[in-house]
Amino acid sequence: MPLNQRVILLTGATGGIGQALALALADAGHTLILSARSGDKLQQLADNLPAQSIVTTALADLTLPADLDNLAQTAAQKGIDTLINLSGANQFALLENTEAATLTNMVQLNLLAPMQLTRLLLPHLSKKPHGMIVNVGSVFGTIGHPAYTAYCASKFGLRGFTEALRREVKNKPIDVIYFAPRTTSTAMNSAAANQLNTALGNASDTPEYVAQRILKSIEQKSKSTYLGWPERLFVRVNQIMPGVVDRALEKKLATIEKFARTT
Repeated sequence: MPLNQRVILLTGATGGIGQALALALADAGHTLILSARSGDKLQQLADNLPAQSIVTTALADLTLPADLDNLAQTAAQKGIDTLINLSGANQFALLENTEAATLTNMVQLNLLAPMQLTRLLLPHLSKKPHGMIVNVGSVFGTIGHPAYTAYCASKFGLRGFTEALRREVKNKPIDVIYFAPRTTSTAMNSAAANQLNTALGNASDTPEYVAQRILKSIEQKSKSTYLGWPERLFVRVNQIMPGVVDRALEKKLATIEKFARTT
């Protein structure tokens, strides 16, 4: 299916990666249903994109069942064939210093919302000749990292959901993609998280680079994509020799705790 024939629902469209991805998709000839929680930011984003690339904008809080239902109905009515679950939340903090409400919100937004939205749209996508679901996870969906316990738990779940769903819809005309960025330079990162990355020498990608790689994954129908080196190596090592990663992170634990306690 030619790339420029897709009608895409993009959640989290006004975030750092979301805005860059919306622009990349529009430039590639896609038509878009843009969803986010802020009406003002949605309108601003839509105004900065070619008018012909916008099917509609949809204000939605993905932690609310009614908003999920309404968003799925709108997307189906507009004839989408591609769902990109990008919306998400993150917090750099030790678990003992994390509020209960933060844990709930992170799991709802990062895991339950993509699951529910996918469930609602599966009957519609199954009728399309070339349906697609893209779940944007993280390298922390494979590597458990101190001070990101809640985020890791939600992204581990999203990765497992994606893998199981891909196998479940094997006999349907739906491609299921898992895309895992590493640290990306967006406002989602706190000052303490940025300071930690600097102290540890962790590289960070730009939203524009990540957006182009997501676009490439869609075009190539790549089942799984992990960004960054040595992150891709750590993903492999963690799968077969997790003790190696345990020891590597143990050496960094004092530094991680130092910055995490400043949040």
